[in-house]
Amino acid sequence: MLITDEIEDYFHFLQIEKGLSENTLKSYRRDIKDYVRYINKEMDKASWKTVTRNDIMSFLYSLKDKGKSTATISRHISTIRSFHQFLVREQLVTEDPSLHIEKPKRDRKLPDILSSNEIEALLSISTNSPLDVRNKAMLELMYATGLRVSELITLKVSDLHLNMGFVQCFGKGSKERIVPIGDVAIKAVERYVQQVRRKLVKQNDTKILFVNQHGRPLSRQGFWKILKKVTSDTGIKKTVTPHTLRHSFATHLLENGADLRIVQEMLGHEDISTTQIYTHVTKARLKDMYNAYHPRA
Repeated sequence: MLITDEIEDYFHFLQIEKGLSENTLKSYRRDIKDYVRYINKEMDKASWKTVTRNDIMSFLYSLKDKGKSTATISRHISTIRSFHQFLVREQLVTEDPSLHIEKPKRDRKLPDILSSNEIEALLSISTNSPLDVRNKAMLELMYATGLRVSELITLKVSDLHLNMGFVQCFGKGSKERIVPIGDVAIKAVERYVQQVRRKLVKQNDTKILFVNQHGRPLSRQGFWKILKKVTSDTGIKKTVTPHTLRHSFATHLLENGADLRIVQEMLGHEDISTTQIYTHVTKARLKDMYNAYHPRA
């Protein structure tokens, strides 16, 4: 049976030196547990030195046989690679059997988006209370910029440059990008900052732009609840997530003639192939419209 000491050392390394979050660590632990259980049961290995590429491939094929998605298999491969690299780095083994194992190509599911009419309905919420004003500002800003929810809730007041019409945000890997904002969103955010935010913040000393009713920074879960309630109140039947607004932002820009490279930059995508999925969305929507309205479709 494989020794578990190396595994605990590996997780200590991930937590202390890599600084991974608790949720990420749980995911890694789950994947490693599956992997070790399989190697112990099916391969009967006494040491990590005897684990081969074929052993790993056999495990991956077992996941496929169980009907696991390509995303799940890819995540397992990442975890296994990371673990074997750790073993090599610690000189516990001399070779990495996972070195040339490639991830399967992911099935690229077209993202759900809202139509222009649905966006209008979502953004037509009343602003009768301070929290309504905040919610309106957040949703207008998300649709106007395509920000990720993590980027939205970590925005600082100092990141706003409304007079110049842009917002400064920090995306994945703390990479900075500048995204323009339209007049409608600017007015909604200005109203929130000038009339509401100070009342919500009260005595709390926070530089974060969007806060909850207690004056503390809004959480991801908090934003999800707000979006779910607004969606329900406006009668939209689709399942709307924060990413739905991001997808809609990108798709509507491309449908109206925006350059793919510009959309890539605004979304903060490193690889343009990630942005290209939205061109498939626009083509699919054009085909639907053709089939719906052309007399000989």
